Amino acid sequence: MEVVTLRYFLVAAIGALLLAGCSTTNLPVGERAYDIIPAPSQQNRAADYKIGPLDILKVTVFQEEDLSFDEIPVDASGNVLFPLIGQVTVTGRTSIELASDIAARLGDRYLVDPQVSIIVSQSASQKVTVEGAVERPGVYPIEGQTTLLQAMALAEGPTETARLNEVIVFRTKEDGVYAAQFNLKDIRKGIQPNPEILGRDIVVVGDSFAKALFRDLLQLSPALASVFVQISRN
Repeated sequence: MEVVTLRYFLVAAIGALLLAGCSTTNLPVGERAYDIIPAPSQQNRAADYKIGPLDILKVTVFQEEDLSFDEIPVDASGNVLFPLIGQVTVTGRTSIELASDIAARLGDRYLVDPQVSIIVSQSASQKVTVEGAVERPGVYPIEGQTTLLQAMALAEGPTETARLNEVIVFRTKEDGVYAAQFNLKDIRKGIQPNPEILGRDIVVVGDSFAKALFRDLLQLSPALASVFVQISRN
């Protein structure tokens, strides 16, 4: 009776494994996923990245060398000191928003129609959360432009039971939280672009419950392995 029960349990688990391959998250995939979480580009980064404490900014004021700097550090309170206009709060703002603010302040008193460009040359404040079927789930700091594959590498890659076609990225924007699903296999092969990961993103790698169950059972007792092989032959 015990052997029959075990055989029945393993057959049911095999069925669950097959059914799991047909599951779907109903999230945007393929091209629609990249509409939400695009591949790296300077334009996307400038539009979405929020400046934080200890970041390094490059500020250029067109035709004003005395007001242009390759490196302006953001202090721990999220402020910078800028000539003529003094202290400016930058935390939580994009480079485009900050450039517009500085241009407006300079234009009020000192310059006529100033053109200001700001680039985050070094990011020290941003972190990404990687959870699910990865070797080391956790929160990791990211610097500069970071892709999904790089975020996965921070967590030492997917586990052997990971569902590589169900890698979900959550991103918080001003109007809410968005999510998109990516296929890590296709990204590794170059079939799909490698999406950019921003600070505060959450990456969740799907796990195959049936595969994990088999792994745990076979580790529990080597005898189960022979039973599984026998069932697969019948």
